Amino acid sequence: MIRLIGIDVDGTLLDSGGCLPPENLSAITEAAARGIHIVIATGRSYFFALPAVEALPDPLTLVVHNGAIARTRGGSTIVRRLMPREVALDVLSKTVAWRDGAVVIFDRPLAGQMVYDLMDWEHPHRSRFRDRNREIIEQVASLVDAITEDPIQVAYNGTVPAMREVVAALARHPAAGMLAVSLTEYEPRDFSLVDVNSAGTNKGTGLAEVAAWLGVDRTEVMAVGDNYNDREMLEWAGIGVVMGNAAPGLRAPGLEETTDNDRAGLAAAIRRFAL
Repeated sequence: MIRLIGIDVDGTLLDSGGCLPPENLSAITEAAARGIHIVIATGRSYFFALPAVEALPDPLTLVVHNGAIARTRGGSTIVRRLMPREVALDVLSKTVAWRDGAVVIFDRPLAGQMVYDLMDWEHPHRSRFRDRNREIIEQVASLVDAITEDPIQVAYNGTVPAMREVVAALARHPAAGMLAVSLTEYEPRDFSLVDVNSAGTNKGTGLAEVAAWLGVDRTEVMAVGDNYNDREMLEWAGIGVVMGNAAPGLRAPGLEETTDNDRAGLAAAIRRFAL
């Protein structure tokens, strides 16, 4: 019996236009009414995730920053995994070539939550991101000097080839064992995101900690996602479901599949495996 559903946001909960299909809302509402815990698991920040889940029923838990932070919708913290300041500084020192696509994210109130120094905002997808996050973004003279406390993560965004280079550079990093690197790719748009967290941080570990907090065994968990940063969550859950629009390399033996996000694949999966 499924007692908890972990749901990715972009490409899973939302359709390709960034809207919540009525079928998804109906299935989630029915699941919640039956006592199934709804957990949103996303690479978005808590602030950025809240508008996307506004219509979902309570109670609702959010695992954000790819597993680094888990909070209730009301703001109570369940999980908080920060990156040591020294590690963040070392990561920046080894990725200077991609500094124009780098930000550092802190667990702070709105102002100064996300800081950058050389970010080039001309890329159209970056422009939309900036517009949605204006309240938390702040430009600083130097990212290195701005890291005065342990951040949540160092993050990069840019073209698919450039972000693959970042992942490769971080894999060669002397401190690679101290890092958790999450890649999210949107090949048709030639846009990717790389989140660098403290080792052991991913959607799978974040969802596992929330499940333990709720007293739910992994065999009672269903997870649905569409991108590479969902892999650990899908493999950890008792039932892992890959969206029809998923990144090509995400499908694997043992994982279930559903239709794409423009045909309410999430709703179909919830009704098939949980309801």
